[in-house]
Amino acid sequence: MLRPLLRWLPQILLLCLLALLLGWLGHNVLEHMRERGIRAGFDFLLDPAGFEIGEGLLAYDASQPMWRAFLTGSLNTLRVALPAILLATLLGILIGLGRLAEHPLPRRLCDALVETLRNIPLLLQLLICYFALTGLLPEASNALAPFPGVLISKGGLFLPALDCSAACSLDVPLAEGFGISGGWSLSPEFLAVLIALSLYSAVFIAEIVRGGIQSVAQGQIDAARALGMRPLQVLREVVFPLALRAIVPPMGNQYLNLIKNSSLAVAVGYPELVSVANTSLNQTGRAFECIVIVMAVYLTLSLITAALVNLYNARVALRGTR
Repeated sequence: MLRPLLRWLPQILLLCLLALLLGWLGHNVLEHMRERGIRAGFDFLLDPAGFEIGEGLLAYDASQPMWRAFLTGSLNTLRVALPAILLATLLGILIGLGRLAEHPLPRRLCDALVETLRNIPLLLQLLICYFALTGLLPEASNALAPFPGVLISKGGLFLPALDCSAACSLDVPLAEGFGISGGWSLSPEFLAVLIALSLYSAVFIAEIVRGGIQSVAQGQIDAARALGMRPLQVLREVVFPLALRAIVPPMGNQYLNLIKNSSLAVAVGYPELVSVANTSLNQTGRAFECIVIVMAVYLTLSLITAALVNLYNARVALRGTR
């Protein structure tokens, strides 16, 4: 009972010292700000925000307190980061497999995609996506309809939505005059951030997938083929389960990078956490407090993501030892 406690004691003491150091630094900063007549503290979070947020998962208006604006911005960060993680993973797996294809055409195409996207800064890709969506797409009156019930224009992507206000029915978007009404809309800012984050992260994940698959011993693959397994069966039953042990840890790092890179969405006007913090900073002058809130939110999201990836990695490692 005493031995585990002694083993964890140095780490506990280190964390306590770190917490004390951060508390001391924060106290000194606040004291110096007060000495210079600069208002300090987090009381501004209870004041009315005084600014609108263009889109969000929560119902929000300018009369609501500042903390709700930060909450809306944080949820907008998750709103774009979580779908981007899913899309980047799917695209990364497909591109990684394409780089290992025996046919030269898909292999060369995937090689060109990886070498192009990973060598162009994400901010530039984000701006390219935004200007392409807002500059090349038609006006709402001439919206494109790639699928029945789906419209896309400069105003964004409009999808059918389930309306259960009275009787459950499908609310299909319709082009009316100079706008589009009905359905579920995704703004061009959201789409630009989603596309740029997904593609940029996907090419790095593709390299991780390619390296993980190539790390599987050729003898394992030959043994599976000797048992009469088809190529897809070999990939699904043998190669991927063994490759996951090499794929999951670095892929978790890419997820963390994707969440933090979502802060670049401020460049195209998507109202995520950093955008809300910048507006709040200009409204209140509480620069230190706004920066601390942003740091705390991103730190929390990163720690949660790392914990989930580590849990899955532990399962993968355990499965590989059986």
